[in-house]
Amino acid sequence: MCDFNTLTDEEKKLHHEKLLQCANNFGGKNFFLQLLEAIRETKPHPLVASNSEFNIGLGSIKWNKVIFNDKLQLLLKARVNESKQDNLLPAKDEKNYKKILNVVRTLKPIVFHVRPAQKEDGSGFFFQPFDVIDENTTKLNPVFDALFFCSVDTVKKVLNYEPKV
Repeated sequence: MCDFNTLTDEEKKLHHEKLLQCANNFGGKNFFLQLLEAIRETKPHPLVASNSEFNIGLGSIKWNKVIFNDKLQLLLKARVNESKQDNLLPAKDEKNYKKILNVVRTLKPIVFHVRPAQKEDGSGFFFQPFDVIDENTTKLNPVFDALFFCSVDTVKKVLNYEPKV
């Protein structure tokens, strides 16, 4: 998802619509982009927060399970490979297959709730970190990827994408 230019027009349109819906449910593109910028500036990574939440004046993100740094680091490595092989899971014969599979199993049940501070700004939205396609194929949820990993410029490009007619 972060390599937006390599996606098909259909995928671009799909990601655009999904992220635009999320942005609107958070209060609009500008609030959504400010949330992303705050996430990028936070050290250590917000996903490893011991209280399983991230708060800024515009709203909050809460999730139902603590994510440890070792799982986050494995996820970041797997994310790099996902763009090459179109699958978060490596081949079963690769040595890191079990580790990545365990990360997926650990993080799969987590639900992220994103809520704006002001109710009139929107209703918020929720998502899970992965889209499981089948037993051997798992992908990062584009919303999860956009919120926590993609550059703000890429997300801006997705939000402003004009689908071809």
